[in-house]
Amino acid sequence: MKPSRPTDPPRAPAQELIALIRMPAQARDWTLRRWDRILRMARASNVLGRLAYAIEQASLRDQVPERVQFHLVAIERLTRHQREALDWECQHLEDALQGMRLPLVLLKGAAYAKAGLQAAQGRLFGDIDLLVPREALEAVEDTLKMHGWVRDQMDPYDVRYYREWMHELPPMRNLVRGTVIDLHHNILPPSTGHAPDPALLIAASLPIDGTCFRRLADTDLLIHSATHLFHETELKNGLRDLLDLDGLLREFSAASTEFWPALLTRGQALGLARPLALALHCCARLADTPIPEPVRLQALRSAGLSRWRAGLLEALYRRALSPHHELVDTWPMHLARFCLYVRGHALRMPAGRLALHLTRKAWWRMFKSSSRKI
Repeated sequence: MKPSRPTDPPRAPAQELIALIRMPAQARDWTLRRWDRILRMARASNVLGRLAYAIEQASLRDQVPERVQFHLVAIERLTRHQREALDWECQHLEDALQGMRLPLVLLKGAAYAKAGLQAAQGRLFGDIDLLVPREALEAVEDTLKMHGWVRDQMDPYDVRYYREWMHELPPMRNLVRGTVIDLHHNILPPSTGHAPDPALLIAASLPIDGTCFRRLADTDLLIHSATHLFHETELKNGLRDLLDLDGLLREFSAASTEFWPALLTRGQALGLARPLALALHCCARLADTPIPEPVRLQALRSAGLSRWRAGLLEALYRRALSPHHELVDTWPMHLARFCLYVRGHALRMPAGRLALHLTRKAWWRMFKSSSRKI
């Protein structure tokens, strides 16, 4: 009889997934029942591709049960297909827009992939996000319409909401391929009152070799990722976004010893020190990202985030980033998501406008049977 091994202390579901992606060898002796649970959680969090990539990189695929291998191979093929589709769609965008001689800045997942960053490995993609100067926004939109992208039917109020208060236009869908483009003029809604100057982001952006596109500078790319996650209202992909941040921090800090001071300075210059500080704090505490402790503490001080407030937000995100799945859902997780949903909307616009907006959307859902998201 084998001696019993001491059991590890229970982890939050999100941290359990992160630990497995970081050290997949721990799953060598797992039962099918335990694998079933982890695969369901990974799929619900949109990180199954990252798990498959980690297992493949560790040369462990042959050591997991055959039934599990089917899921890993399937998600790898889907990830590869999405990457090919992204390249194909970017080529269509390039054909449509390169004649306009504008800075075309890819954001988020598309930028990670086209720039060859580690954060793109095993990542599933959704829409393509593209940042252009605000003064060129209508011209770019009209050009895309001429090349087959259209906007889905929307309520006039929703159209006004996007065009007057948001940092992007309503999504545009290609009539032939069904792909979606989100056209941005900033990385935060102007209604927040602390949206950065997009000209600063565009001026510092870097060309992507072999394309007409650009991507944000390393510090700006990370600050945008932090801002996106910690201003979000719905966190279904929150764990994926946290792993994006973890990957970017590891890659950029390893490439330059000047990265940390440059990052903190840039966060202050863009007026986004608070989401950056929260990102560094949560990555260090939830994902074990190797962030120097003086850097984390300096970021919190610069952002005016007290330790108790940072701890409270960390506790909320620890629960809210857990997979949205009935296997692990608990009332504290639902409460945390609700609190962060309210916080995200409060950050998005002033209280009076927010109250009117949410009241109108609630009325529309109740009496018009609308399924649109807020």
